[in-house]
Amino acid sequence: MRIILLALSVLTLFTMIEPASAEITYPWCAQYGGGSRGGGRNCGFWTYAQCFATVWGTGGYCERNAMYVGPQPGMIPPPAGPLRQPGY
Repeated sequence: MRIILLALSVLTLFTMIEPASAEITYPWCAQYGGGSRGGGRNCGFWTYAQCFATVWGTGGYCERNAMYVGPQPGMIPPPAGPLRQPGY
C-alpha cells in the first residue's frame, strides 16, 4: 500500500511540474448550432472556406476569432491563399 501511495505522490508531483501548454488559436471559429441544447465552438480554422465547409448544413456559422494574434510556435502552417473571407 505504501508503494502505491508513493508512486501516486511522485506521479502527482511530476504532473504539477510540467509547464502549462498554451491554447493554439486560428483566425476563424465555427459556432455550431445546437438549438436549446447549446452547441459548440471550434476555433481551429485557417480560412473562412474551411470553417464554412465544416458548418455547412448544421445550422452553424463562422466568425473571426477575436483571440487570434497571428501564427504561434507549434501551429500547423496555413494553406496557400487568403486567410480572410472574400468581401472583408
